[in-house]
Amino acid sequence: MVELIRKKKLTPVQVLAIGFASIIFLGAVLLALPISSKSGESTPFLNCLFTSTSAVCVTGLVVVDTGTYWNYFGKTVIMLLIEAGGLGFMSFATLVSLILGKKITFKERLVMQEALGTNTFGGLVRLTRYVLSFSFGIQFIGASLLATQFIPAYGVLKGIYYSIFHAVSAFCNAGFDLLGNFDSLTKVYNNYIIVLTIAFLIIIGGIGFTVWAELYSFRRLKKLSLHTKLVLTITSALIVIGAVLLFILEYNNLQTIAKMTLPDKILSSFFASVTPRTAGFNSISTSGMSHGGKFITVILMFIGGSPGSTAGGVKTTTLGVLIFTVISVVHGREDTEIFNKKIIKDIVYRAFAIIAAGLCIVACDVLILSVTEKMASLGAVLYEVTSAFGTVGLTLGLTPYLSIIGKIVIILTMYAGRVGPLTIAVALAKNKKVTGIKYPEEKIMVG
Repeated sequence: MVELIRKKKLTPVQVLAIGFASIIFLGAVLLALPISSKSGESTPFLNCLFTSTSAVCVTGLVVVDTGTYWNYFGKTVIMLLIEAGGLGFMSFATLVSLILGKKITFKERLVMQEALGTNTFGGLVRLTRYVLSFSFGIQFIGASLLATQFIPAYGVLKGIYYSIFHAVSAFCNAGFDLLGNFDSLTKVYNNYIIVLTIAFLIIIGGIGFTVWAELYSFRRLKKLSLHTKLVLTITSALIVIGAVLLFILEYNNLQTIAKMTLPDKILSSFFASVTPRTAGFNSISTSGMSHGGKFITVILMFIGGSPGSTAGGVKTTTLGVLIFTVISVVHGREDTEIFNKKIIKDIVYRAFAIIAAGLCIVACDVLILSVTEKMASLGAVLYEVTSAFGTVGLTLGLTPYLSIIGKIVIILTMYAGRVGPLTIAVALAKNKKVTGIKYPEEKIMVG
């Protein structure tokens, strides 16, 4: 991979795309080995490719139950794939280079810049060190809290392994679980330590490393950038609004929270609002949710987390730019203004392009799956596709029954959801051509 980075013909975006694809293929090969499954038999390669893609793209959609189908070797491969996909292969490549005492080349720094989603070029190695130390530290704390619940339930060794696996999966916004039978956290919905620990790991992983680095330096800097303010504002608003709406919509739903106590209803509504951003765990039945609840979940899955994080989706800042652009247009302003700051036109155009590209991908995939998955409802197909694009991992139960074409479509969608929006953004930002030609203006009617 380092050799690929050094080749001048490959752009940083291409290196990232090839890097993710290479890890996915390697993971699929390892999972296909007989030593990966509990039965000791080889697993069909397409199922392995699906699982590996889901892990590297930190999605969580699975065609076989993670907890009961794979043995500890297979589960460990999945956990390592999740870590590599969530933190980025370039972070690990940088770690290896630092350990070996090798210098980080200019080309490698360009790839690191794109992988970390930062606009600055200086201090990239230091930021990468921070990303790794911060990530492993938070995962250790999360695993320690989960161990207080998993060790009494499963014993010392199994409890520690389960704690580490779920901490990694939650922080990387993956949604893989080992509790078995596709139940996720529904059997422990009222265990506040497990649910809240996983919820906050999801939130921390989905906010973005550059935001946490800035918050860490807040005492010294005494101010926050517009990016950090927008991420925190949109993230908080989506969690609160989502939790309130889901609480109202599911309050009397006997298949979800109707029979719970009031504190458990609040906890489940909060978790149901957090996990679509973009983790894939669920503490209540997703298929049993009301139509309104499913619709809210689809919206949250499409939005996803924040740039430079372990999450997917079109990102919170993209939504923020879209919202504030609409507000600026309504108020008759010429420019998009956010917190008394003017946003340059290129960013606005990029945000609308990413939203449009995401909608096109989802629409095309829904059309294809509505033909190939004849037994599935349109709602289930839309839910599945949005979950794959947003790298979420929630499903209404369709994933294990996907056809061969359906699996391939979802694999490509998960990959596009993890790499595609970044590729579009970088292409729009870096491949801008200046022709010197300006065409005459003309008006058309819109709206």
